[in-house]
Amino acid sequence: MVDLTLGEPDSGPLREEIALSWRRSQLSGLRPSSPTDRLTWAEIDRGSRLVRAAAPVLDQMAEQLADTPLSVILADRNALIVDRRFGERTVGTALDGIGVVPGIQYLEETTGTNAIATPHELRRGVSVHGDEHFLEALKRFACYGHPIVHPVTKRLQGVLDITARSEDANPLFAPFLVRAVKDIEQRLLDSARESTQLLFAAFQSARRRSTPVLVLGEELVLANAAAADLLDATDHAVLRDLAADVVSLGPKSRRLRLCSGTVVQVRAERIVGTGGAAFELTPVDAVRTPVPRRRKPTGTAAAATTAATPARTAAAARHRVLIAGEPGSGRTTAARALADGHDVAVLDAADVPALGVRRWAAHMDELLTSHPGLTVVESLHLLPAALAARLSRILDTAPARAVLTSAPLNELSGEHACLAGRIPDRVELPPLRARREELPELARAMLAACRPGRAVRFAPGALELLAAQPWPGNLRELEAVVRYAADARSAGDITARDLPPSCQGSPRKHRLSAWEQAEHDAILSALRATGGNKVHAAERLGISRSTLYNRIRSLGITV
Repeated sequence: MVDLTLGEPDSGPLREEIALSWRRSQLSGLRPSSPTDRLTWAEIDRGSRLVRAAAPVLDQMAEQLADTPLSVILADRNALIVDRRFGERTVGTALDGIGVVPGIQYLEETTGTNAIATPHELRRGVSVHGDEHFLEALKRFACYGHPIVHPVTKRLQGVLDITARSEDANPLFAPFLVRAVKDIEQRLLDSARESTQLLFAAFQSARRRSTPVLVLGEELVLANAAAADLLDATDHAVLRDLAADVVSLGPKSRRLRLCSGTVVQVRAERIVGTGGAAFELTPVDAVRTPVPRRRKPTGTAAAATTAATPARTAAAARHRVLIAGEPGSGRTTAARALADGHDVAVLDAADVPALGVRRWAAHMDELLTSHPGLTVVESLHLLPAALAARLSRILDTAPARAVLTSAPLNELSGEHACLAGRIPDRVELPPLRARREELPELARAMLAACRPGRAVRFAPGALELLAAQPWPGNLRELEAVVRYAADARSAGDITARDLPPSCQGSPRKHRLSAWEQAEHDAILSALRATGGNKVHAAERLGISRSTLYNRIRSLGITV
């Protein structure tokens, strides 16, 4: 049952679709008093297919709305505002005051119930009047929003909204806007036909080369025979991720290892007017070197193989290795991989509260002085300071081989930092968000581990959606998602619809480049180290406060 009296406005109970939207907004942690000036700004693509198709329609609407207290707002498939037009200048000023400006994302989780976010969520036209808005700042407006859907693919392309002050609301809003949406959808169809012709022309030009050639459009994939033999679905997902960078940043050339084991030099160029890219792949290795399937590690073991290699090198040289990384990044698996067939004894700092300091310390002393195999000390950052100091002293004299795991090194301080400093051989595991190119292969290895012998695979669309997620839980979270998808599909392709609700829909935020991701992580680390104090974080990073605030907004960092 839906509580239709949930926070009901002065005019009476909420309509069911509005009440459900209010409930979603509340579950997102939003409050009616939440301000709109905290919304994240992002770069917009003014040359996108949607913007180009909508521009003439918006121009015509602007002429019709001249000298009226009305505005029309265009948002893309991610609810990011990309254009707006208004009659009176005062309307533009009012929109500025509530953050309705190009580059701002209007989602229910950040802006509550309104005629951009709610049609985007429901995929149908919605009117929102005055007090039906969830945020107090929006209650003086009335608006109607309608989704823009591609006529061929039936995928959401964006939302068109018409907004006015509550007293200027008119029942003709809906038919006026629906007509404009139909015009935009027709122009999208015409553009798609033109785009397809451009993609074919680019492919015909590129296929004259003897090397493998691939063209990726938003809805079209073209490949010559050499590329078809070389690539599989997992490779397509990685290349499509690269195509997004090419479209926004320009031509790229890089080396890439394909799932077959072949290393190729990839040259990618944007195909103007299509939102697509052309790839030329030149094999670097003459012979493919796939890993034999019977010996190939699976699941999280596969994810830790890369990290374990430098750790093994360190372990061969010395008796001590430290493996650091975020929770779920594969610390335990990488540590166990160093056993090389010897017995492994594990001491977990998380067990100190249950066992007691004395009993845990006695067990530590015994293992580090007499255990003949490998001793793994898990999560040293959770040790009480006194135990961390005691472990440091023991490691100075104990003969046992030991591997310690910890949180990222820049998060350690005091005795924990001193303990880490005594172990010069260190391996820091990257978070999954920094390994997006590896993600398709990791997901495939995990799928093979939980469904051995089954004819199940990830479709390219599902892999693209996985690669777009932030993965705060790292490999552990990815493994849970893979198991969920495997339970939903016993055979055939796992599509985007088979992924859990947390992964569904368009990515909520723009994808970060590798440089932006590094900047994001550095700022987040500084904020954590300073307890969220932005002044001290700016000093730690060597930048001004204003620069820090701008980067926090631009990178979508939540503090």
